[in-house]
Amino acid sequence: MRAFDLSPLFRSTIGFDHLSRMLDAAGRLDDQTLAYPPYNIEKLDDDHYRITMAVAGFAEADLDVTVTNHTLVITGKSRHEEKPAEYLHRGIAGRSFERRFELADTILVDGAALVNGLLHVDLKREIPESAKPRSIPIEMKERPRLIESPPAEDKAA
Repeated sequence: MRAFDLSPLFRSTIGFDHLSRMLDAAGRLDDQTLAYPPYNIEKLDDDHYRITMAVAGFAEADLDVTVTNHTLVITGKSRHEEKPAEYLHRGIAGRSFERRFELADTILVDGAALVNGLLHVDLKREIPESAKPRSIPIEMKERPRLIESPPAEDKAA
């Protein structure tokens, strides 16, 4: 496992200490965790995103979408069949899952919809007025007085 030394970053930034925790969490994930269920992350425009997750076989009641502390958590609970079927081939996974996405402070979940076996989670960037660029007016203070020195006498004579 790789360790990241973020100490140079922390010398010149304030409030990014959570970045270390995010990188550690990302490093602990294995390939199996990332493989199911498959998903896409789309950028619809500058301020709108969509996560689309393939959740074939899951009903609305089997899925849960929650946001806690800037973490979007999508979980799917598999239903157990009363009478187990005898499969000749089972290619459709129906196992439970939990998928986590870390969201920036300005990203809000705008809604979720289940359409044709695809779960769409819409995200929107909302930048608060205090974080938007603003122009600071420059005031003109009283000009400093100029102190004149006496004229230099000519010593060339």
